[in-house]
Amino acid sequence: MSFFLVLSLIAFAPLCCFSGKTHGSYLYPQFYDHSCPNAQQIVKSIVAEAVAKEARIAASLLRLHFHDWLRRIPIVGQQRNSARGFEVLDKIKSALEKECPLTVSCADIVTLATRDSTVLAGGPSWEVPLGRRDSRGASLSGSNNNIPAPNNTFQTILTKFNGQGLNVVDLVALSGSHTIGNARCTSFRQRLYNQSGNGLPDSTFDQSYAAQLRTRCPRSGGDQNLFFLDFVSPTKFDNSYFKNLLSSKGLLSSDQVLLTKNEEDIFRKQRAVLRAVCTVHD
Repeated sequence: MSFFLVLSLIAFAPLCCFSGKTHGSYLYPQFYDHSCPNAQQIVKSIVAEAVAKEARIAASLLRLHFHDWLRRIPIVGQQRNSARGFEVLDKIKSALEKECPLTVSCADIVTLATRDSTVLAGGPSWEVPLGRRDSRGASLSGSNNNIPAPNNTFQTILTKFNGQGLNVVDLVALSGSHTIGNARCTSFRQRLYNQSGNGLPDSTFDQSYAAQLRTRCPRSGGDQNLFFLDFVSPTKFDNSYFKNLLSSKGLLSSDQVLLTKNEEDIFRKQRAVLRAVCTVHD
């Protein structure tokens, strides 16, 4: 049930740049052992340098990994302005091109970088199968349609995951990536000032936690003010995110609905997963 295991098993297919070579039709960890034996060490050292300068970059790389998996992430325009971490990937790509030109795909770079940043944030390590090919197309509308929004309903989020071949357990597990990173005030304001008109926090929100958030996320203004997705251990890759949900302290609506806004049979499955993760990783 561990979301750590899920993260290690899912193969992502990002678009950040283009590799001049095509690879084989299957993945294995030793893919670059002969063509670029220092590849993984180069990625690891550059990621370590970046995370040492700014702990938040670990969450940024993880977010890029998730978006890239959807195979629709544009690297210009809106996404370029809102997504972070491209400069780290660019630096890794440049270093690898000097070491072994036209060999390591950007898809493998972002996958390795995410694994290494997760480890540096306190998460587990895992062996990464390599040999991905880079996508050669991007769609802004595809990105907007496939990526879950902070205010999506549970059924909408689940439908988007189902469309990628994932189920409710995958949804709950992968949402655990919100154990690190930040969200802007504009992403959860609707939970603080109920859109029904009474101006009170969402009933699924812990009221004392909501009161704290309202001091820096007013009804209007402060859109770009940043808040920790996991206020307990914001830079540590652990299970506090799930514990927060059980205490009605999920920051985003799309987080809290994992526990509160679904049919009874799915509710039981999700609650079992949440409790399993909290137990296994204590």
